[in-house]
Amino acid sequence: MALAAAGGAAVVQAAGTSAWHGLQEAVAGWFGRGDEARERVELERLDRCAAALEGARDEDEAERLAIGQQGAWQARFEQALEDLGDADREEAARTLRALLDAHAPAHGVSATGDGQAVGGSVDIRADHGSAAALRMRDVTVGTPPKPAPQQG
Repeated sequence: MALAAAGGAAVVQAAGTSAWHGLQEAVAGWFGRGDEARERVELERLDRCAAALEGARDEDEAERLAIGQQGAWQARFEQALEDLGDADREEAARTLRALLDAHAPAHGVSATGDGQAVGGSVDIRADHGSAAALRMRDVTVGTPPKPAPQQG
């Protein structure tokens, strides 16, 4: 169940990011298991998922859609694993784990369009009194106050 939940989360987190196409192809291949027609069906299903998530009108709708899509994909992964015999299920689980390790966005960090995402600390320094930003929100650029003279 945890693996299926991770699969559902990965699909939703990757949609609209640079990780999407790799994950989409890998997930479709996992569900298709070598059947090209089934893989195409899965690619179309994944495309509809991404389009729904990207088409949200506001944050509330985006959150509702994400929760619904994550649950739907989790259920699909669970059902696919349950439909297999024990040996095939173990192999499919190993393959899914490897697929998620290779293609899922790390730690839920993702970016859309030409954005960049960082899952950790960022240290940005201006050189020669200049700074540059591309479509950043809530950025303040200025000269920091000079430190007070030391009292001795």
